[in-house]
Amino acid sequence: MKVEFARFKGYGFGDVQKDLVAGLTIGVIAIPLGMAFAIASGVKPEYGLYTTIIAGILISLLGGSRYQIGGPTGAFIPILLAIVMQYGYEDLLIAGFLAGIMLVIMGVFRLGTLIKFIPRPVTIGFTAGIAVIIFSGQISNFLGLTGIEKHEEFILNMKEIVLHLNTINRYSIITALISLVIILLTPKFFPKVPGSLIGLLFSSIIAYLIFRDQIPTIGSTFGDIKATLPTLQIPELSWERVEKLLPSAFIIAMLGGIESLLSAVVADGMTGERHNSNKELIGQGVANIITPLFGGIPATGAIARTATNIKSGAVSPLSGIIHGFVVLLILLVLAPYAIHIPLASMAPILMIVAWNMSERKEFVHVLKTKTGDSVVLLITFLLTVFTDLTTAVEIGLVLAVILFIKRMSELITVSMVLPDPEDQHHHLTAIQKIQEKGHSCPQISIYTIEGPLFFGAAQFFAKSIMDTIKYHPKVLILQMGKVPYMDITGEANLSSIVQHFLKKDGKILVTGIKNQPREMLEKTGLYHQIGAENFYLHTSDAIDVALEMIETEQCRACQGNAFSECRVLAAPVRKVAGIKQEQVLVES
Repeated sequence: MKVEFARFKGYGFGDVQKDLVAGLTIGVIAIPLGMAFAIASGVKPEYGLYTTIIAGILISLLGGSRYQIGGPTGAFIPILLAIVMQYGYEDLLIAGFLAGIMLVIMGVFRLGTLIKFIPRPVTIGFTAGIAVIIFSGQISNFLGLTGIEKHEEFILNMKEIVLHLNTINRYSIITALISLVIILLTPKFFPKVPGSLIGLLFSSIIAYLIFRDQIPTIGSTFGDIKATLPTLQIPELSWERVEKLLPSAFIIAMLGGIESLLSAVVADGMTGERHNSNKELIGQGVANIITPLFGGIPATGAIARTATNIKSGAVSPLSGIIHGFVVLLILLVLAPYAIHIPLASMAPILMIVAWNMSERKEFVHVLKTKTGDSVVLLITFLLTVFTDLTTAVEIGLVLAVILFIKRMSELITVSMVLPDPEDQHHHLTAIQKIQEKGHSCPQISIYTIEGPLFFGAAQFFAKSIMDTIKYHPKVLILQMGKVPYMDITGEANLSSIVQHFLKKDGKILVTGIKNQPREMLEKTGLYHQIGAENFYLHTSDAIDVALEMIETEQCRACQGNAFSECRVLAAPVRKVAGIKQEQVLVES
């Protein structure tokens, strides 16, 4: 993987200063978040810092966005906590490693664009569900409850809180409220100061000075934080472990891919630049392959930190690299003091993260539409909260696909048409209106098809035509200028119509066909069965050819006058009839 030095073209000393300021700012902000996300994921706080350092530097170096800041994020918390509780920390590292490989594969095969096509109701649904899980998971720390046993199920965790309400610690509540108030007020009075860090520091100092040893801290819960560099540790891989962790790894990869690309899109909107989606996935993948080897948890692009990076004046990936080294320096110098941080001080940080990521406005907006999207959103949200993220995403995507197929199938229309004799340009009009005026043609049938001919609508297309041509016309003209797409099922249904007509010695003419449907017909051979000479750009040309194919004897007895040429074709009948009438009169 190459580092693009083109991103540093024209880079000067002033740019270094800007990146230095942005890197310091993001590094300071990332410290409490890194520890908080790690703790909420069920692992030691230093693992969150290791992730911030290693993944943060690698994502900035190798990613496809100039401003992306990578690290642990709140979106991963439910899935990581579930893996730790079910399999343990070592298997979490393996899952992260596998997810990294998957991300690299996605990037190599250029699937970055496809990830963006995940339906919005699904992403809003599981994001809101994750927010609920994160927020509810911090209630016990906010209240200082003791004796709490963690479960994978949301209901059981809520039950634990209710059963242990009698263990509320007023010192924890005071500490949490101090942290919360400072976090909320800091942006209003000091916009450039990281509120989460100030809230964490002030509440921790007050708790340490006034009611030390009265509330749970990082040290009392997780032990000492080592002020050392992370060491290389190769996890023991076996096919059994890999096989059981593949579903979880896939969800981590998909979630990481979605969040990193969303973050990159946000950065593009703020800067006017464009990121490289596939390069971003490869960079994220490499970071997630290497980070677990040093004890780090899965990482992705962090939207809030990336936005702050840009607002702080960053001009290149150097700011992200600096942010990683800032965290490393603070880890080495201040790690021994971090053990005194109360869990109650960190609870408001995660609660606000959950509140900000909940997308509550978009959630309510989609619900108000009262459409199929509302159902997909609600089901994805409820499954995320009450089952697990894997199930929620899988079922949400399936429902979204079913809804999409239903909507697309409703777009297909098949109309039998004929030229309107009262229109000077003889535009094609629905057959019902023409028949009301006494016009029809038993030998030529014209159909206009509008919409995609795919598996969800192909049956309707075939049935619509076959049900209305029971009298077996001589020529069938299919207007396909408004068919943007055809899949193999649509081709098969069209083929059945073609075979039916060929058996009856009929002729099929196709007009206005688009490139994709034509290429599909060429690949299957149906194009040559119909005959290249029977494809026309304009329907008028096809009608002229069709009129040459019909039986003129049948026209003499027809009073349909469907085409302007019908009068000419029927003229000999009237002339002969007139002669016969004159002969009868003379003979009589």
